[in-house]
Amino acid sequence: MERKIIFFDVDGTLVDVRPAREYIPESTIKAVQEARKNGHLCFLCTGRSKAEIYSHILEVGFDGMIGAGGGFVEIGNEMLYHKQVSREAINHVVDYFEKHGFDYYIESNGGLYASSQLVKRLEMIMYGDLENDPAARQKKQEEPSHFIPSLIEGCDLHRDDVNKICFLEKEGILFDTIKKEFENEFQVIHCTVPIFGDNSGELSVPGVNKASAIHELITHLGIPQENTYAYGDGLNDADMLEYCQYGIAVGNAKDELKAIADEVTDDIAKDGIYHSMKKHGLI
Repeated sequence: MERKIIFFDVDGTLVDVRPAREYIPESTIKAVQEARKNGHLCFLCTGRSKAEIYSHILEVGFDGMIGAGGGFVEIGNEMLYHKQVSREAINHVVDYFEKHGFDYYIESNGGLYASSQLVKRLEMIMYGDLENDPAARQKKQEEPSHFIPSLIEGCDLHRDDVNKICFLEKEGILFDTIKKEFENEFQVIHCTVPIFGDNSGELSVPGVNKASAIHELITHLGIPQENTYAYGDGLNDADMLEYCQYGIAVGNAKDELKAIADEVTDDIAKDGIYHSMKKHGLI
């Protein structure tokens, strides 16, 4: 059997993030593990940095990852390349966001560094009023977020190890305002986490995307493009689905992504990835 390579977006594709505590469907875990037993390669291809690739994801078993939306490529423990934000650019972001009262966090492979009010706001979004509502406290206890405890508070955010920056929407300031402010230094896209708000976004290194990272990776590995598969759910997966020979949108994907995908499978909670990989003979 000729070796294939399969790329999985994380949020909303590999991982179901609709409950407060994210999880990977058992059928998806089985599909990844069976594909690798059959000699195929499975790679994460995500906007997340390494600090947000939690143990329950890594334990599934992957051959490597494309992270930070294409900002770095890792094969096993080997870093193929790693592109980071300049210190001048990160200083501009931090100074601007602090001046205008944004809630945001800095992503590096060593940690996720939060602005002063971010955790409090995220707890309100994910659980409710922890101080005054017993139901909110119960929800936090029963369905604790993986993400919030991973945020590091109280650090200087003017850093030299930054992959990208994510910000939550700020009342009275449109996404386009942020895009205009930083368009000469960053690639600015809408955030793929709905609860962050419509005017939330991500700032990353210009020229970095999932498709370009996949191209560099398969060139390095000597795998032809016709042997590539990609699964995604959000608009930031569009370039990946268009580049790979088989670009597959999961059933819970955005309608705009479904429109450009080669095919649409079932919702991830209904074994969509497993059924699709079975259909393509990968498992």
